[in-house]
Parts: sequence; structure tokens; C-alpha cells
Amino acid sequence: MSVAMDRLISIMRRLRAPGGCPWDREQTHESLLKCLIEECYEFYDAAMEKNDHKMAEELGDLLLQVVFHATLGEEDKRFTFDEVATIIADKLERRHPHVFADVSVNNSDEVVINWDIIKKGERGNEARESVLDGIPISMPALLKAHKIQTKVAKVGFDWKEPQPILNKVKEEIAEFEQELNSASVDNMKNELGDVLFSIVNLARHYKIDPEEALALTNRKFEKRFRGMEKKIKEEGKAMTSLTLEEMDKYWELEKKQIKLSICP
Repeated sequence: MSVAMDRLISIMRRLRAPGGCPWDREQTHESLLKCLIEECYEFYDAAMEKNDHKMAEELGDLLLQVVFHATLGEEDKRFTFDEVATIIADKLERRHPHVFADVSVNNSDEVVINWDIIKKGERGNEARESVLDGIPISMPALLKAHKIQTKVAKVGFDWKEPQPILNKVKEEIAEFEQELNSASVDNMKNELGDVLFSIVNLARHYKIDPEEALALTNRKFEKRFRGMEKKIKEEGKAMTSLTLEEMDKYWELEKKQIKLSICP
């Protein structure tokens, strides 16, 4: 391994050793899970911002999580960092026979088909009874919906064109509207879930990542709202003293300014 990688592993071992850091010595695989998820999201933000320095920094934080978990495995004599690296290296070579063997492919679609065939035959995957086996239970709902739809599409359970999906979205919205009069939160929740699931399916057919699309909208809303807050404060007013109609005027003004700022 590189000098930098060896140094990182050595530091982690020192932190975990007797006389090392009390906090690091207390951690377990379970206690670190929240940190791992948070670091993934922080790298996601940096990548969306296209901030090279932050991306490198957040990737380092992610790598630390991998090294931390590998060090815990090493201490318990369950697995080592070398094993982790070897397993993924072997997997990459095995699943890319068009690069490391004599298999020929014409496009990325064929790469994905081969990948799935090879994956299905790997140890631990042979006994799967459903195409949905292997999807993480705790996966965020939006991402999980996309994963489920992608899985079932591979066995033909999918519309060929997006128009029927768009019709389904409208149908689900109509069913949700009907439930608004039922006063049943459970019924409304179920119908709204159907709306969201069908919208994810529509996004998938247009090759739009629904998570990324919603993240972009969240960032856009935050930028406009922060601009609106700043403008109101500059005018010596408090948002809590304004009516919704008054705040909406500031919102529309901020919306126009942002549009103008991105025009060439």
C-alpha cells in the first residue's frame, strides 16, 4: 500500500490501542453507523457543490470510517483491511470480464446484464428466492423505491413507455384527493405513498435520479428562502409580522433575481 494509506491505518491502530484515545477505544461497529451515514451525506453535498477541496476532505472522512471498521474487525480477528481491499478488488475483476478476461460487450447495457448474471452466481447469492432479496432493509424510502423498481424491471415487470406511468401518477393523485375527505390519516398516508412511488417510477423511466432531483429542489428552496429572509431583515422587518401574501411577494422577487443571476 501507499505510505499515506499505511500511515492512516497506523494512526487508527494507535488511537485504539491502550493509552490511545478514550473516545475511539469506546466505539463499536454499531456506534459508528451514524457517523458513516453522515459522512456519506457530507460527501454528497460536496459533490453536488462541485467543490474539489471539500470532496477530497469528505472522501478522507469516509475512508476513515472504512479503516475504523476494518481495525475493529482486525482486533476481533474477524477480518482485516487487507481482506476488505482484496475482496473488493477480486469482485471488480470478476464482474468486469470484458476488461480482465476475454468477454466482449458492445455497450454499458450489456455490462450491466453481465454484472447481474455474475453477481447472481456468487457465493451467498445463489440461494436468493426473490429478485428483491439483497435490498437493504434500512435503505431510505426514496432510494429503496427506485431500487425495487429497477430490480423488478430486469425481469420484465415494467412499462415499456413512460406515458402509462404518467397516467398512473395522475390516477394515484386522484385517489389521494378522494381520501382527503375520509379523515383517515392511515388511508391518506397509503395513497400518498402510492403517489410518491409512481413519481419515482416516472423519474426512473426518464433516467432521472429522484434523490438528486429532490436534493436540487431542496437546495433551490433554501437559497430562495435565505435570500428572502435577508431582504426582509435588511428592510427592518420580521417574518413573523408579515402575512403569507406579503412573504410571497418577497419570494417571487427572490425567485426572479436568482433566475437573472444564472442567465449568461
